Amino acid sequence: MSTKMTDGDWENALVVFRTSLPRRGAKGRDDRLFLEALHYFSVHNITWRAVPKRFGKWNSVWKRFDRLSKAGVFEAFFDSLARLSSSAHLVQLFDSTVVRAHVSAAGAKGGKKIRRSAARGVGSRRKSI
Repeated sequence: MSTKMTDGDWENALVVFRTSLPRRGAKGRDDRLFLEALHYFSVHNITWRAVPKRFGKWNSVWKRFDRLSKAGVFEAFFDSLARLSSSAHLVQLFDSTVVRAHVSAAGAKGGKKIRRSAARGVGSRRKSI
């Protein structure tokens, strides 16, 4: 599977990305480098801290991603890219292999909880130690 984009593809993506950005706030220094960092992050399925140094500080990449995702930039970006394609409505894919559950998602909540029925609780006397 090739994950490389041509320079023409990058130019199209950058034009759409820049139109999706909010008008207010600080502008990023290098949009292509930022999008390449996100691409690397998602393709290689790594943690933010493992993003290579050539993309800048991992925390800066994460902060920008977090800020833009909360502002809805990526939804607008992908909607705009889909509108440019004549066949985007035909192809929709959700790859569940990249969705990982947390370790604690394997079982029920811990601890022993005793639940008494409401009927028994009304007729019984409170116990004390």
